[in-house]
Order: sequence, then C-alpha cells, then structure tokens
Amino acid sequence: MSASGVTVAAIAARLSAVGLPTRVEEHNRFTTVEAEVPETLSAESWREVLDVVAEADRFGLLATSLNGRTLWAVVRKTVPTTGDVGGPGYQR
Repeated sequence: MSASGVTVAAIAARLSAVGLPTRVEEHNRFTTVEAEVPETLSAESWREVLDVVAEADRFGLLATSLNGRTLWAVVRKTVPTTGDVGGPGYQR
C-alpha cells in the first residue's frame, strides 16, 4: 500500500473509532474521506477529529441546514517515481 493509502486508511479508521462512519472515494490524483458529524459530538471527540484530519493535505466541514454537517479530508496520491523521470524521452 502506498504512503497516501496508509494515511487514508488511518484517517478512516480513527474517525470510525470516534463513532463517525466514513466514506472513502478514489480519484485520479487524490482520495477523499467523508464523515457525517452529529450535532451531539462532544468537545473531546471534536479534538480527536481535528487531530485526525490534520494528517490530511486538506480538510474542511460543510454545514447546511438541509444535509447537516459533513467533514471531509483530502489526501493527495503519491506520484510513482521511475529511474529516468527527466531523461531523453521527457517532454514538457
């Protein structure tokens, strides 16, 4: 598993441990982790949640009166390296 995959798995596991069911979505260059946040989340749990999402490249909270609160975190995928990245066949 790539380093970014390990980070995503850790974020999802720790959010689940706080009691927030998570959704993970793969995209070409990044992976997102989302979780619905209940109104009754304790201050202690919020501190844990903020420690967890701080491991992501970006994170935020989307709050609407229609859909409640959705926490999101984005982890950029690790770009694989090759032995000759800027070699003779390299084009810009």
